[in-house]
Amino acid sequence: MYKTLLVPVDERPRTLRAIELAGRLAGEFNSHVIGLYVQPDPNIPLMTSLEVGEKLQEELRDRLIREPTARAKAQFETGMKAAGVATTEWRAAQGERAHTVALHARYADLVVINQTDPGEADASHFAAAVLMALGRPALVVPYTGALKNVGRKVLVAWDAGREAARAVTDALPLLRRADKVVIMAVDPRVSAKAHGEAPGADIAVFLARHGVKAEVAPTVSAGVDVGNVILSTASDEDADLIVMGAYGHSRVREIVLGSATRTVLESMTVPVLMSH
Repeated sequence: MYKTLLVPVDERPRTLRAIELAGRLAGEFNSHVIGLYVQPDPNIPLMTSLEVGEKLQEELRDRLIREPTARAKAQFETGMKAAGVATTEWRAAQGERAHTVALHARYADLVVINQTDPGEADASHFAAAVLMALGRPALVVPYTGALKNVGRKVLVAWDAGREAARAVTDALPLLRRADKVVIMAVDPRVSAKAHGEAPGADIAVFLARHGVKAEVAPTVSAGVDVGNVILSTASDEDADLIVMGAYGHSRVREIVLGSATRTVLESMTVPVLMSH
């Protein structure tokens, strides 16, 4: 069960999408929801401090820190009230955003975050950075499209890897209440080190023991990028949630993602539950 949800929020209107979905899940799982706003560095450069004086420094802090924090808090509280969430908590922290979110997320069951909008000036791939540092499952909300019955028709992208295994286990609360679960394995190779004699059958049996009835659908990529195969299959199955492992690692000032993970994060049209 997802008893504690964490939602990183900011003052922009698009943060309402993650707030809305978190509120909906909280209603289903009776969850406590934490809204987290990561404030920018409050330090005003020394030269500016000397030039503007204390009064203008305070005005700068209001404009850069206090006012955005208040707007973010108002959006979070409005969204939780509209969803009828019983228990909520507001936090404002300072630090590097992805690292700070990951730190707070270690005490939550699920993090609900927005997909990075490539049309925005701040296209810093925040979702990818959080995923690589998280240690918890993340439900990534697409920046466009309707959020209807999320998790009623679920597509599980299965490759027998540890990230995929973690994602399936992390998604169990959602999978148990799904109407339909499809397990897809793209170009599976029968091997003692990966897929068994019937690719997808082993994970289907595992899910069945947890009360999840799943269909297995081995898929041929025909040379198409695996990420696009996942998105195409999700569309064909009319899926409203994708469950998959997040592959990649962090290097100094750089996030290196697996190709399928990168493609899905960039082009998703339905929410995606990912685990790394």
